[in-house]
Amino acid sequence: MTPAAPGRSLRLQLLVGTLAWVLLAVGLAGWGLRALFGEHVREQLRAQLVQQLDQLSAALDWEPGKGVTLEAAAGFDARMSQPLSGLYWQVDRLGAEPRAGLLRSRSLWDQTLVLPPLPEGYPAQGHRVLVLPDAQGHELIAVARTLELPEDEAPPLRLVVAADQKLIAEPIGRFTRLLLVALAVLGAGLLGAVALQLQLASRPLARMRRSLAAVRGGQAARIEGDYPLELQPLVQEFNHVLAENAEMVQRARTQAGNLAHAVHTPLSILANAAGSDDSALGALVREQVQTARRQVDYHLARARAAAAVRATGLRTPVLPPLQALLRTMARLHADRGLSFELAPSAQDLAFRGEEQDLFELLGNLIDNAGKWARTRVVVDVRSDEGQLSITVDDDGPGIPPEQRERMFERGVQLDERRAGSGLGLDIVRTLAETYGGSVQVGQAPLGGARLSLRLPIAE
Repeated sequence: MTPAAPGRSLRLQLLVGTLAWVLLAVGLAGWGLRALFGEHVREQLRAQLVQQLDQLSAALDWEPGKGVTLEAAAGFDARMSQPLSGLYWQVDRLGAEPRAGLLRSRSLWDQTLVLPPLPEGYPAQGHRVLVLPDAQGHELIAVARTLELPEDEAPPLRLVVAADQKLIAEPIGRFTRLLLVALAVLGAGLLGAVALQLQLASRPLARMRRSLAAVRGGQAARIEGDYPLELQPLVQEFNHVLAENAEMVQRARTQAGNLAHAVHTPLSILANAAGSDDSALGALVREQVQTARRQVDYHLARARAAAAVRATGLRTPVLPPLQALLRTMARLHADRGLSFELAPSAQDLAFRGEEQDLFELLGNLIDNAGKWARTRVVVDVRSDEGQLSITVDDDGPGIPPEQRERMFERGVQLDERRAGSGLGLDIVRTLAETYGGSVQVGQAPLGGARLSLRLPIAE
């Protein structure tokens, strides 16, 4: 079966989606905070300019012979006295003899602010906000008003107080840098919290995966443990499927047993009836009954193995049935003085399958080795590349390479003088392949044949 292509990571999708929303939310928050702070700075600067404009209006006076004068004690911002400081004031004369820059702050140095013409019907009270260029091309924000002094000879005046836009840009820039750092820390904290939440939320899924692996590996028959409410229905459905699967396997075993009983009974009757008949017909009936029994045993073994492969939670320790078989085989071949041994390096492993099938597999292999052995049969159990590896060695004559594959063929006996039906090794290969394993023959260190059986291991 071709393995399914790996799907996309749910954790990665959630993390990417959360990252997008966090970046969007933090970006919008940063843009909004910067806009609010910028508007606050502009309003604050305009309020300061209006305050300076009011002080300038209060400090102006008219003296005959001197014209418009400015009180020396006027409380202007100190930057008004610093050349090109970015904060300026200017007084223009209007009327019949207009003059720009009649009075101006020291900060203007040798430049004069160029103001746009007054609009028609401009009121004498209040002020207006303007945007002006200075001599260096910098953009200024200004507030201006017209002023009528109470003296009759005094001309109308226009007063303006202006500030360089950098007085707004500089604090906004500093605020923006601090805001970016703060938002970056906030975003990193949010992403860290989300990643931690995803990690904590995925723990039950990882625990469920381990539980399923334990069921598949034969360590458990169902998923146990407490899971969140969102996962509990899934766990219940899994356990329901596992229970139905186990019930189906049990029904298959029961039906196989019933079939064996139903078939063996008439076969026994036929065998008993033909047992006392020495005719050719009686011999033929006895021969066919024996063949039918072997066929029934063979196909029932395959049916049991196929049902066991579909089952989950199967786990059969290897050493207990193996040791029992070695004792049985030692008694069976006691007249030949054979020694059936378990290798000292044998590991205590488990087979992911039915105990009865393990008995069938090991029994046939050890019995076959006992038929060929001269003095010893040694069985070893180990784990090899994630599979259960069982080797059965004998010190017999061995199997020629050209006959090693033929010995597994159904009904074939390499030595007709030895007892047997020629079905044992065929059953072993069929059962092993049904479980996804294999069986092979090679040269044993003892000098005879080595039968190597590989089966799925229960972790």
